Amino acid sequence: MSAEKSLAGQAIETARRTLTALFRTNGIDSAELDARMLVGAALGLDLTGMIAAASRPLTSGESIRLEDFARRRLAGEPVARILGVKEFWGLPLQLSAATLVPRPDTETVVELALEMLRAKPDPDHALRIVDIGTGSGAILLALLSELPDAHGFGTDISLAALRTATANAARLGFAPRAGFVACDYASALSGPFDLIVSNPPYIRSVEIAGLATEVRDHDPRPALDGGADGLDAYRALIPQAAKLLLSGGVVVVEVGHDQSGSVEGLMTAAGLTLQGPAKADLSGIRRAVGGRKSPP
Repeated sequence: MSAEKSLAGQAIETARRTLTALFRTNGIDSAELDARMLVGAALGLDLTGMIAAASRPLTSGESIRLEDFARRRLAGEPVARILGVKEFWGLPLQLSAATLVPRPDTETVVELALEMLRAKPDPDHALRIVDIGTGSGAILLALLSELPDAHGFGTDISLAALRTATANAARLGFAPRAGFVACDYASALSGPFDLIVSNPPYIRSVEIAGLATEVRDHDPRPALDGGADGLDAYRALIPQAAKLLLSGGVVVVEVGHDQSGSVEGLMTAAGLTLQGPAKADLSGIRRAVGGRKSPP
């Protein structure tokens, strides 16, 4: 069955059901959700609008647009990339080819960072934050949304990613408190900072070929490839972070499913005091590792 044959002239609800069945037949686990999101985007309707217009036939333009979306999804392109936007921490973030699609797992980094900051609050001090390898700006902007007096920088080696992050900051109203710097990790920054966060590349090079199509073929490889053992980025950024932190400052990084122990060792070697066990994501995987800079 092709998208072209199945959608032309169909009612909106029929088209949604057709797409759901097509996606499910092709092994897409989130078939129903994906179909609903793509129909809504192609028609410019929210869920209420789709329900109200369920029996209306698709126009020619809507059918062409939806068929294109369906072909792209069947080819393995994630819905977020098709739509060009992904919600993270309740914030709608625009994406580009130079940025990762923000994942719910990464919200664990935001949660742990906020917990560690609030464990030793300083109400008279305006927090300074750095997000290393900021991509779309997801982690930094999520933190700024929770910390109204904080200011932050996002760094990235990709100018295209920085343009995306800058646009997100402006669109969401954070531009006065967010700056973006092109550099390798934190090499162009001078501290001190209260909080440094990062979701660095941590996939072992040999494992990239075996990743899901949505990730392997659509996320930027430099944002995935962590070198032979997946730890190259941590070896670079953790010593930099330790030098840039204020006394009592915090660093929190996302890690892969079997990397928390190794990253904790790198933090300890850099003179940081571990927060405790790595914070687990909703799947129970130890996802965020935190350390604090002890007083001299």
